[in-house]
Amino acid sequence: MPPKRASSGSTKRKASEDDASSSKRAKTGEFTPANGQPNNKTLPVSISFPAKTDGALRIAAWNICGLAASQKKGFKFYVEAEDPDVLVLTETKVNNEPVDPALKARFPHCYWAISATKTYSGTAILSKHEPISVDKTLPGHPDPSLVKGRIVTLEFPSCYLVATYVPNAGAGLKTLDVKKEWNVHFTRYIRDLDKKKPVMWTGDLNVAPTEIDLANAKTNWNKTAGYTEAETTAFKEILNPSEEADAEHKFVDVWRKLHPDDKHYTYWSYRFNCRYKGIGWRLDFFVLSERLVDRVKMCEIRSEIWGASDHCPLVMEIDGQL
Repeated sequence: MPPKRASSGSTKRKASEDDASSSKRAKTGEFTPANGQPNNKTLPVSISFPAKTDGALRIAAWNICGLAASQKKGFKFYVEAEDPDVLVLTETKVNNEPVDPALKARFPHCYWAISATKTYSGTAILSKHEPISVDKTLPGHPDPSLVKGRIVTLEFPSCYLVATYVPNAGAGLKTLDVKKEWNVHFTRYIRDLDKKKPVMWTGDLNVAPTEIDLANAKTNWNKTAGYTEAETTAFKEILNPSEEADAEHKFVDVWRKLHPDDKHYTYWSYRFNCRYKGIGWRLDFFVLSERLVDRVKMCEIRSEIWGASDHCPLVMEIDGQL
């Protein structure tokens, strides 16, 4: 059975025929998706956000679907408006560490994990705060070339910050076994980190955990990458470990905890006019060690920031220092 929402509150995924079961042609005139999210198809001309909470850190995560392409479509305008303390980027598709004086001036501490495959995947953490240590590996994984470009871990005095661009299960689920292997090693890794100090995990996790995290749950269940029993069960196991020995090391999907009933998304395929129709998936997350959750001041999907990528950013504020 498809996973229900809790009672308590890579190849790029391509839209399927089921995802776009209504007309594939663009409609004209005004249209508001049923879930109430904006459906603009280009970045807004003017971007502004509420001021950061006093004493809080602002962390933003965004799958940019290629840094070079995103920069041509308004990437810098979002970064300037958000002005996060930490910016996590996934699917950067860079082949070398970018030379960007403006970005470096805003974020003195930049860590780029670059894929072994040219112009593919890529993960980065750009920070105003210097970490104690940096790691770009997934311990125990048998294929370092697959891991390369998909994970960056920064250690700070009070926590670990882990950014991932999790492998996609592929068209026709052809790389589901690759995803399963990643999940086994990553679950062990994040649990081991949590035994040392609390963890903040963010990025494009390439999973829709429950039926309200995608537009067409029934038709995609066990057919489409990101919404299979294997993937949703692995994510659930991180949040609520089944092993008694790990029971105290629980994690929380922060946005879902704060928005238990909202059916909002972070990704819309460029195909089939999915953004306009509101046919999306929630694939980008902040997942925190349970003992960190009380420090969270807000967590919001920047729904209107679409057009520079096929994803929109997710932002969180947390009280205190890293």
